[in-house]
Amino acid sequence: MLHNTVISTLFNNPPKSDRLSPRRKSDVRLHTFSNLMAGGASLRKKTGGKRSKLQQPQPTMMHPSSKSPFRTSKIVLLISVLSAAAVIVLLWNTWSSFRPQGILSDQISSFQIVNEFPHDPAAFTQGLLYGGNDTLLESTGLHGRSSVREVDLQTGKINAVQNMDYSYFGEGLTLLGKRLYQVTWLGNTGFTYDRYNLTKFKKFTHGMKDGWGLATDGKILYGSDGSSSLYHLNPRTMKVMKEHVVKYKDHEVHNLNELEYINNEVWANIWQSDCIARISPVDGTVIGWVLLPELREELLSAGNRIDVLNGIAWDEDKKRLFVTGKLWPKLYEIKLQPLRKPLQAPVERLCLRAPVHF
Repeated sequence: MLHNTVISTLFNNPPKSDRLSPRRKSDVRLHTFSNLMAGGASLRKKTGGKRSKLQQPQPTMMHPSSKSPFRTSKIVLLISVLSAAAVIVLLWNTWSSFRPQGILSDQISSFQIVNEFPHDPAAFTQGLLYGGNDTLLESTGLHGRSSVREVDLQTGKINAVQNMDYSYFGEGLTLLGKRLYQVTWLGNTGFTYDRYNLTKFKKFTHGMKDGWGLATDGKILYGSDGSSSLYHLNPRTMKVMKEHVVKYKDHEVHNLNELEYINNEVWANIWQSDCIARISPVDGTVIGWVLLPELREELLSAGNRIDVLNGIAWDEDKKRLFVTGKLWPKLYEIKLQPLRKPLQAPVERLCLRAPVHF
């Protein structure tokens, strides 16, 4: 009411001494009205703390060109996220251009031949290991032809040999300390040999049902008996400390044969197959496969009369992997690589076999 009264008085009763033209009067009225409105705003600021509860605050209108700090931070965050996403996409595309293409499985390995070495074609290989200084230690089978031998890697020449009695069929072999441990087929009998001259040995009895394969991690022995069992053996007593049933996707993996311990895994030839199972010694789970059918096929196509794949040796110092087979004229150094082409059949059909009984 105060504002209206003052405005009305000034507009309708200007000072008599002010004799202005109508246009000038209009300008004065507008100027006066503006000043009063500004004064009213100052008055409201002073009495803001006593505002009526029913009076609602009026929204503040901002100039379109002005931005609140919150809105600005949101825009900066959005730009940062988009920039990070663009960098990730760029890095992914760059890495994809260099990574190996067509990898079908990291758990199923193929191979590349690094070297080929001569191997005694009369050796019915049952156990194999790397002995250092480019030598191999090998156990051979068949009655009357079984032996333990040291072989030169480069030439295949036999440096030393310990022939076995006709009644024994040599099987798996491993080296722990300065002792070679060998098991024999169709029985619980095994022998230990001096690593350096192969002449000193004594007999032992083990706790497995049969003797097929041996390996070691430097503390205990791992053994196989042709079944699906992986045994943990005490090297002093040769008694079974633990036994795991080896499985792949709930399927038992039978016919475990020659063994080798590689990078905290036990590798096992599967008899009557071209497959090597990579087994966790913790629980017996198959964590990978090495498929080697091309090696046997190559030897057969060349007219060689050979038996199955059998024999794994690992050079820990130089990280070299060697494989051979029974009556094979060659020993191969191979390097694993991921599978890059589809399998002709599922792994279960290629590698799993029905249990055998002798």
